Amino acid sequence: MFKTVAEARHLVSELVPALQGIEGVEKVLCPPFTSLLAVAALLEGTDIGLGAQNMHWELSGAFTGEISPTMLAELCQYVILGHSERRAYFGETDETVNRKVQTALTHGLVPIVCVGETLDENEVGRTADVVARQVKLGLANLALAPEVGTPFVIAYEPVWAIGTGRAATAEGALRVVHDVIRPALSELFGGAASQAVRVLYGGSVNAKNAAEFFAETEIDGALVGGASLKAAEFTQIVQAAR
Repeated sequence: MFKTVAEARHLVSELVPALQGIEGVEKVLCPPFTSLLAVAALLEGTDIGLGAQNMHWELSGAFTGEISPTMLAELCQYVILGHSERRAYFGETDETVNRKVQTALTHGLVPIVCVGETLDENEVGRTADVVARQVKLGLANLALAPEVGTPFVIAYEPVWAIGTGRAATAEGALRVVHDVIRPALSELFGGAASQAVRVLYGGSVNAKNAAEFFAETEIDGALVGGASLKAAEFTQIVQAAR
């Protein structure tokens, strides 16, 4: 929850020329709902994608304050679902995340599905159980055809690393991706599809540590938080990804 419409315009006007020169990397900006229309106008004609930070699973109805997939589909291509803050503060569950994922896919949006354990879960050795459950339940009942590509992205974001400056190590993040997330995906969709799904790391990613995560072959990118609010720093992260 950062940036007014005017502030978002200013940030994106700085980002567009910097990011346009970086090829070979998929770049997506996810501003608050209030700035989607303004940012969409600034991104028109560029290779930079646009995403929302959340959505409801219903198409319309008596859900005051919510945003539907059909509303988003007119403006953007991606939507972040199941972010740890949504789970922690707004009561989202694996089941509601799954409903959102299915609806997003039905309406042509690419879900960026967030999974990750809390500090307490990490310290008592429950990381694998928690993350595997979130993957399996969040992506349940989806039909996936690996030959046409995977229509969603997974973001592994250990809750204890978000906004704390305490990022997971690249080795630790890789272990979760390789030993937990990929096997869970394989159970759901088969081995070929599990390897085709892009898995991002999120949690205190910045210009100094990004290259360390990107060097791991099974980490396909980053879900960037605070560092994305600074044009120069976010540009350096995208350059590291390239």
